[in-house]
Amino acid sequence: MAGEPVQRILLVTLSNIGDAVLTTPVLEHLHALYPAATIDIAADTRSSALFEHCPYRGEIVSRHRGSGWRETLALIRHLRRVRYDLVVDLRTDGLAYLLRARRRCTKDGAATGHTVERHLRALAALGPGPAAAATRLWLGEEDRRWAAAALGDAPAQRWLALAPGANWPPKIWPAASFAALAGTVREHFDAVALLGGPSDRERAEMVAANAALPCVDLCGRSSLLQAAAVLERCRVLVGNDSGLGHMASAVGTPTLTVFGPGQPGRYHPWGPWARWVVAPGKSLERLAPEVVVEQLLTLLERLS
Repeated sequence: MAGEPVQRILLVTLSNIGDAVLTTPVLEHLHALYPAATIDIAADTRSSALFEHCPYRGEIVSRHRGSGWRETLALIRHLRRVRYDLVVDLRTDGLAYLLRARRRCTKDGAATGHTVERHLRALAALGPGPAAAATRLWLGEEDRRWAAAALGDAPAQRWLALAPGANWPPKIWPAASFAALAGTVREHFDAVALLGGPSDRERAEMVAANAALPCVDLCGRSSLLQAAAVLERCRVLVGNDSGLGHMASAVGTPTLTVFGPGQPGRYHPWGPWARWVVAPGKSLERLAPEVVVEQLLTLLERLS
């Protein structure tokens, strides 16, 4: 596309919250290559809010994951109203070729490397991008004000964020283990912020009742960006393999993720302070709190 102005780009991102966060280095890469371009984003309804405050994005077109053929056709018709200079499709196998575009980049099919690296390989033909490929979230001041109020507006407090839920039971470390961890490291923190969705409330209540630290339970009470603003104020997040770990890393908060039947090499939170522990036999029931405490203390020592 040398010599041709690039004014309008479409990025087709991914569905799950964590997966969508892992596409933000592609968004930043495109902006670095074409700083004058407007970038429209096709995202899932669940994750589209993550892009709300991106300063160089254009329209956000959202759809439900698993939508039927009528919704898919409506999406295609909507997107075909614009003739794009570039379409980057990280999600599907054929949508880019049904749209009006001068050039198309599609997802990398190789199964090697971390997901961020795989996404960026889809842009290889466009030229080198920025040296650092970090995930990122853009927060509004209203999100930060909400977080300050939720945590008592005490920025000097040492907050431990815990994310005790996930979207699949085998990925969930027992609530008792989270509580035991919080009690063991209580000298290093002043309070705990519990984050998750409405389905995590019962689990969070169990953690709060046994954590030996003051707890603020925000499960099901925050938007995605409000949760990200809370994470921004925390010293570290310890959580299951879920979107909250990726959100924490994207706002610069160190993470320690407990993995059961996941693939940490491909899906760990992306950042310089991301650490993880893999359960014995990939069974989180067998992961002792002492093992995670040891890793957390090592991470805190390196942060100090």
